[in-house]
Amino acid sequence: MATEKSLADALKQKMLEPSEEVEETPAAKPDSENLTIGEEEKIKEASEKITKKDVVEEKKAISSKEETLIPLEDYIKCAVHLGTKVITPHMKKFVYKRRADGLAVINTILIDKQLRETIQFINKYNPETIYLCCKREAGWEAARSFEEVTGIRVFTKKYSPGITTNLELEDFFEADLTMICDPWIDKNALHDTIKLKKPIISLCDTNNYTQGITNIIPCNNKSGKSIGCILFILAREYNKKHGKEFTAKIEDFTGPLE
Repeated sequence: MATEKSLADALKQKMLEPSEEVEETPAAKPDSENLTIGEEEKIKEASEKITKKDVVEEKKAISSKEETLIPLEDYIKCAVHLGTKVITPHMKKFVYKRRADGLAVINTILIDKQLRETIQFINKYNPETIYLCCKREAGWEAARSFEEVTGIRVFTKKYSPGITTNLELEDFFEADLTMICDPWIDKNALHDTIKLKKPIISLCDTNNYTQGITNIIPCNNKSGKSIGCILFILAREYNKKHGKEFTAKIEDFTGPLE
């Protein structure tokens, strides 16, 4: 309990500290969060090229001695902290600098903080009342692992609009909590849940808009390793709270970490 309290105090202090001024990217319309294929590929490529030097430098920049949900170096190895070149006004508060190549860098301490808040929220729900959408192919394997260990229903390739709002559809089902991996890619599930006025948890990158989202997890939601890292943490903590066995390792969700 003392550790959690000290972490909370440290996070509050960290948020009050001045950081490098980062301007959001001007965006005329919310649909600008849909990046081009080339831009997504650049982010995925950068995510796969995290070096030992990157880990050391990022840890030094964070300079936190408090306990995190996973070691800081694992967050960094998974490139959870890498954002896009686009920064929306909604996500600016989570960004503390830009890299030389223009990619935003998300504050890893804030990622951990938001994850802790989200875990407390998810733990209130039984698995049969939750579903997860991950339409981005990079996250499919991690999403399937998440479904296997938690029992939470997962949609990967397709989520049909209306299956939670239209009683006449053959595949209609009810849920109390929606989880999505990208507000843009998974917008059908987002819009259905907003209509139902039910809570939504979302992984959000720096290019995302967050209208209607209850709990934001700021992170790189373009890379399979990053999505896997986040889903691993959520699954582990969810099973722990619900008294379910959890023997998976982070690599089971992310693939090999060098």
